[in-house]
Amino acid sequence: NMAAPSAPRPPRPRKEPQPLVIPRSAAEEQRLRLERLMRNPEKTVPIPEKLNEWAPRPPPEFVRDVMGSSAGAGSGEFHVYRHLRRREYQRQDFMDAMAEKQRLDEEFQKKLERNKMIAEEQTAKRRRKRQKLKEKKLQAKKNKLEQKKQEKEPGQSQEQGSSEDDEEEDSKEEEEKEDDAEEPSFVMGR
Repeated sequence: NMAAPSAPRPPRPRKEPQPLVIPRSAAEEQRLRLERLMRNPEKTVPIPEKLNEWAPRPPPEFVRDVMGSSAGAGSGEFHVYRHLRRREYQRQDFMDAMAEKQRLDEEFQKKLERNKMIAEEQTAKRRRKRQKLKEKKLQAKKNKLEQKKQEKEPGQSQEQGSSEDDEEEDSKEEEEKEDDAEEPSFVMGR
């Protein structure tokens, strides 16, 4: 049962002792931590989990040490009472703090909703304004084209004019598409 002698291990490389550096600022402390982490990039970095909020111990469902009504309180009962009272006050403070936090969260959500509604109203108002301007431009183009047609052909009948209007609208839509590509979407300096 004698084990064969194993090959001698190579000597471990000695780590050079790191000089003691006392950080003078938070930035320097952070830099030192990063340098320490980057010395061995393969090593896993422990990331602490978020701690849960402290919550008081719930009140006991069944109280066992109830003092009888016929007995007088002993000298140790005061401390028991004091601890129970402190715990109950802590629990009530916690419940008040949670209610306040919930109220503030609700107020914040209402404020967000209100801001969102105001922004949507502004957007709708600006959209209506853009539509109005677009319609005005379209109407102006129609009037201009009608004036040109009347100048060119003053003696034509209405029937021919109505069929030409349909063609005119199609050409206007094509022109408008071209104009949209050429016009800037916003005007600087206003």
